[in-house]
Amino acid sequence: MKLSHPKTAWAVLAIVAGVTIWRLAPSSPAHAETQTPLAALTVSVVQPEYLNWPDTIEADGNTAAWQEAVIGAETGSLRITDLSADVGSEVKRGQLLAHLADDTATADVRKQEAAVAQARANLQQAEADVKRSQLVADSGAVSTQKLDEYRITEAVDRAALASAEADLRNKRIALSQTRIVAVDDGIISSRSALLGNVVSVGTELFRLIRQGRIEWQAEVDAQQLSRIHAGQPARVTLPGGKVINGTVRLVSPTLSTNTGRAIVYVALNGHDAQPGMFASGYIELSATPALTLPESALVSRDGRTDVYILNSDGTTVAKRTVMAGRHHDGRCEILSGLELWARVVTSGGGFLSEGSTVRVSQQKETASVTETHGTTQGTSL
Repeated sequence: MKLSHPKTAWAVLAIVAGVTIWRLAPSSPAHAETQTPLAALTVSVVQPEYLNWPDTIEADGNTAAWQEAVIGAETGSLRITDLSADVGSEVKRGQLLAHLADDTATADVRKQEAAVAQARANLQQAEADVKRSQLVADSGAVSTQKLDEYRITEAVDRAALASAEADLRNKRIALSQTRIVAVDDGIISSRSALLGNVVSVGTELFRLIRQGRIEWQAEVDAQQLSRIHAGQPARVTLPGGKVINGTVRLVSPTLSTNTGRAIVYVALNGHDAQPGMFASGYIELSATPALTLPESALVSRDGRTDVYILNSDGTTVAKRTVMAGRHHDGRCEILSGLELWARVVTSGGGFLSEGSTVRVSQQKETASVTETHGTTQGTSL
């Protein structure tokens, strides 16, 4: 039976479509296999950089006052009438800290001032007698013996005036000692003075941290001691986590016979530290070259340190186990396990694994930085 023309056309189209689908179907798996895998992470890469880093010696120790001054009573049997300073007060040299009852001392000064005035009047009378006797001595109205008596009296009265003036100075010193003053600039570290208390000579009233200077007394062994000298910089971490700078002031010339360790005295900058803190830190020695990476490039796993480097294909990474050394200003020293020309993933390594596919961002910027470092070190990519 013959098919009509429209039916024939539809049949031909159906056959052609079927053949086309049949031909394309086997090639679909092969096409899928040639597609590029999706990137696991977008990363930036850097090359290791050589930097001159100071070698360091780590140590622990306590903080203490550089020098502590004891302020006590220089006169006794007097009552404390006023207190002008307390623990923690910052004071200046000569500033009033406490006041003792000065009624008796003031009366003694006034009494002695009167004694000085009397002695001065006696001396003036003696001097006048000597002057008059000398005027009439040539006429014989005054004997030589009487003239000598006038002269002796003048000398005695002059000595009496000097003695009275010395006693007056003593009385004034005793009066000034009723004012307890700071012996230097600094910070009051302790106060044993109590209002109304009657003190005796030598009684401790205050302790003062001279100039407010605190130092770190770091303990080191004999091998470390030989490498440390005055003037070297140091960085100390306080219990609260604050890091402050310091300078080696003095190195102990001897080691303890009990512990075999010596004390290094480090002067600290600022007033953040307080005496009695236990702090850790390090002392910087001479600088040495160090191959470094940003700390963000390191991945710590199972007690080892790994980094991920970009393979030559530019899309996959390989894991490298490295040995880390010193840390400084956000970078870490790499002691072994890494070449200078390696391109290292700077961050996100914790999300990668061996052979992971990545997309590298900021290639031009990273390359320019790397070329700058490479030119400095005499190397290139």
